[in-house]
Amino acid sequence: MAKKSRTKARDRATEGGVGPREPCPCGSGKRYKACHGSTGGVFVSRPFAGLAAERDLVALREFVPSATAPLTVGDRTVLLGSLLPMAAPAMVRDSGEVWLAMQVRHAFGDPSRDLGAVLEKAIAADEAGIVGLVDPPGPGARLQDLVADEPIEVTVHDGFEWWLGDVEERDQAMADALEQANGAVAPTARLSSVEAAYWVDAGSKEHLRWVLPQDENALLDALARLHAAGEDSIADGSKLVGMFRAHGLLTPVWDLPPGTGAAVLEEPVAAFEGRLVEALDAGGDLCAEERAARSMLANHQVTLR
Repeated sequence: MAKKSRTKARDRATEGGVGPREPCPCGSGKRYKACHGSTGGVFVSRPFAGLAAERDLVALREFVPSATAPLTVGDRTVLLGSLLPMAAPAMVRDSGEVWLAMQVRHAFGDPSRDLGAVLEKAIAADEAGIVGLVDPPGPGARLQDLVADEPIEVTVHDGFEWWLGDVEERDQAMADALEQANGAVAPTARLSSVEAAYWVDAGSKEHLRWVLPQDENALLDALARLHAAGEDSIADGSKLVGMFRAHGLLTPVWDLPPGTGAAVLEEPVAAFEGRLVEALDAGGDLCAEERAARSMLANHQVTLR
């Protein structure tokens, strides 16, 4: 009896609502106690909530290979990048400009707090170089506390030439590193007709990945209604194949025929957004066909890595 009680105690959910033996919500595949639970912090499922740029921040962190956006931090401008040289969390350039990277996994439980701690260290640095975190950042400013709460102007790049934009003399090591980094970049474009939708050419297929802000259950219901009605296509030959969850938001993914490109998606995606709003407002119970569509969509989890 005592052994059973101890087992229940070990499996009891933590303060963050995740049991120590349950899979970590970050998607690592590890148990919570061996991943984010080992840091002593509580996992924050939607770390960028409340920021006007939340959806684009999720995109830059999860799947946009090379992009930049200026951030207003007090009286300074910080360059936010998807990825920095040597996978640095942040860099202070020779000019004194601060660069901050989104695609860094500190595993301390709250990416917004991690980014806030790195950003504060970089701004306070006295000399150029790489800035990062070695120890858990503890309580303190999160990204929401530091940056202006406004949409960000994302520039998607074909490669990482912007890494060396302020470097006057380039050596062979720089050239080799740049060539290697550029070789891993899939052509990507941000659509302008809607927010946080990105076209990507993955080689054998093209995709549209669209970070959406709605509550997950309501969004699944709406997508199921559109799918059952045959109204979820966004271009000739396109197919809604599933979605993935990242930082508390759903990102539906459409497969596109090779050669589709980004430009032809602008009007169809804007039209789909209108249909989605109507489906979200519809309310009521799903019919049998819609329930089947919802189950299919919920079970088709797209893997990016």
